[in-house]
Amino acid sequence: MTGTHKDTGRTALITGASSGIGEALAGRFARGGYNLVLVARSARKLQRLARALSTSHGIKASVAPADLSQPEAARKLAAAMARAKRPIDVLVNSAGVLEYGNFIELSAARHRRLIDLNVAGLTAMLAHFVPPMVARGTGRVLNVASIAAFQPLPSLATYAATKAFVLSLTESLAEELKGTGVTVTALCPGMTATNMLRSFRLSRRDLKLLPGFVVGSAEAVANEGYEACVRGEVIRVPGGLNLAAVFATRNTPRWLWRRVSGAMVRVIR
Repeated sequence: MTGTHKDTGRTALITGASSGIGEALAGRFARGGYNLVLVARSARKLQRLARALSTSHGIKASVAPADLSQPEAARKLAAAMARAKRPIDVLVNSAGVLEYGNFIELSAARHRRLIDLNVAGLTAMLAHFVPPMVARGTGRVLNVASIAAFQPLPSLATYAATKAFVLSLTESLAEELKGTGVTVTALCPGMTATNMLRSFRLSRRDLKLLPGFVVGSAEAVANEGYEACVRGEVIRVPGGLNLAAVFATRNTPRWLWRRVSGAMVRVIR
């Protein structure tokens, strides 16, 4: 174990913890002294991560394999935490999927997959875990959205729409929950070096040419997400380039941004 035992007695439940930003967030919360409940579909990956984080940071880490795209998964997970008398102090909704392609080229099942996890799964987690936080008068929520939430993105239409939902829901809940002791934060990263992005770039010839400075590291994103969450910020956009892009989007008429983004997609094809 590195350093002294830093267990704070608080617990963070992190979805999508087996890879990417979710895994990086698990590491960051462990470093902050939080005990962890790690959630994803792959039990083996979660168990390996739990052992590593427990050893490195002197915290308790348990695993709860679940497919949050399934309708009853969030309810069952919340019930399991209640049976174990394990109150969740921080809920991190990082589980998500991405699908690329023209809307009409994707099957209804692929659109549904995006919505089931990115929207329905996240909403169900909030519905089951936020009320107990409010009842205790304390809690933090971190929803991983995307800079895609701020703009229409042809060829990522449904994905961007799901992230816009996450951002809007976060902002609404942040206002609803004022004065309760519970805060809700949206983390809106840009392109981040994850397995999801690597797979995406392999299938897209144009994306292979992206310069390295455009792609952020999962660890840097996690650091900003952790900081924003513990401070109770409502929105955090990591990285100067991403902040500039969001600023430009918010200060550009939507009709003009639609035409620009559509033209860009047509050019790179």
